[in-house]
Amino acid sequence: MNKRMKVSLIGGALLGLICVAGAYVRSGLTISPVYVFSLWYNRVIIGLAVGAPWITTVKSKALLRGAILGLLVSFAFYSSTDFQDPVSFAAGILYGLMLEAWLSRFGEKWSR
Repeated sequence: MNKRMKVSLIGGALLGLICVAGAYVRSGLTISPVYVFSLWYNRVIIGLAVGAPWITTVKSKALLRGAILGLLVSFAFYSSTDFQDPVSFAAGILYGLMLEAWLSRFGEKWSR
């Protein structure tokens, strides 16, 4: 596993904690543990997808790729919840973009 993948998985897990905290606040502290785990795990999967050893490209294309991967992975969660949490869906797109932006800052350094 290269450094890009490790950093992206850790980033996805940390962003998942932020997302779970936000979901708790939005729900009035009433969401189920299964929902919390599913939401957190979804963010880890975004980290996995973004952290894959993609072909090096210009930053704008990499950022678009991160946003699209965030959208695709988040849509799986969003659709499984009967389209009830659009904030988490939008956050997933943003998280994919953020992860790719962070990873692209270091370029080839983290692809080893």
